[in-house]
Amino acid sequence: MKLDILVMAVHPDDAELGCSGTIAKHISMGYKVGIVDFTRGELGTRGSAEIRDEEAAASAKVMGLSARENLRFRDGFFKNDEEHQMKLMQVIRKYQPEIVLANGITDRHPDHGRSSALAVDACFYAGLRMVPTYNEDGSAQKEWRPKHLYHYIQDKYIEPDFVIDITDFWDIKDKAIRAFGSQFFDPNSADPQSYISSPDFLDFIEARNREMGHKIGVKYGEGFTSYQTQGVSDLMKLS
Repeated sequence: MKLDILVMAVHPDDAELGCSGTIAKHISMGYKVGIVDFTRGELGTRGSAEIRDEEAAASAKVMGLSARENLRFRDGFFKNDEEHQMKLMQVIRKYQPEIVLANGITDRHPDHGRSSALAVDACFYAGLRMVPTYNEDGSAQKEWRPKHLYHYIQDKYIEPDFVIDITDFWDIKDKAIRAFGSQFFDPNSADPQSYISSPDFLDFIEARNREMGHKIGVKYGEGFTSYQTQGVSDLMKLS
């Protein structure tokens, strides 16, 4: 299945927190969007990997994804090395996305920045003909390099290169995030408290999206940074 947009997320719920409004918006426009989660989030303070598998599937339905899979890298200890690059290259060549959205280039959680670098390298090497990869049936994959790679902004504030208006899709984003019920505030949960289970955390997410929206004169927005300088041929097409 060819995708228009492939979202890379080191932890289940990263994509939801960072760019699910953008995902939902583009799905509504008829684009095919999928997510590849790198890990199962097994080092998370709350819940379990099995629970997060179920939550990721539920969130995928909320957003209307065309595909979602998990590479089962080791949470916290995966590396940006040949082994991990090759596995991610297989996914890139499998789905042949035009656009990749990846974790923030730097963030509070060290996995985010390392995941970002892994995405950059795998997208480049996936376009090299002389680096062979294979489908599950053993057939050779064709080289493929996405046209664009953008990074969603996560916990740390990063000045965006552009902002997507997600005002009409805030409700979907909120539902997609709350599908991960084990991770966020629940007064009845017996799990230990964590940074993201604070009752203030989801308020922060909404405030961040309001802040990004304010930059472009709308209610809610999601900010992105661009790995490469963007070329423009027509000033009239800039909004």
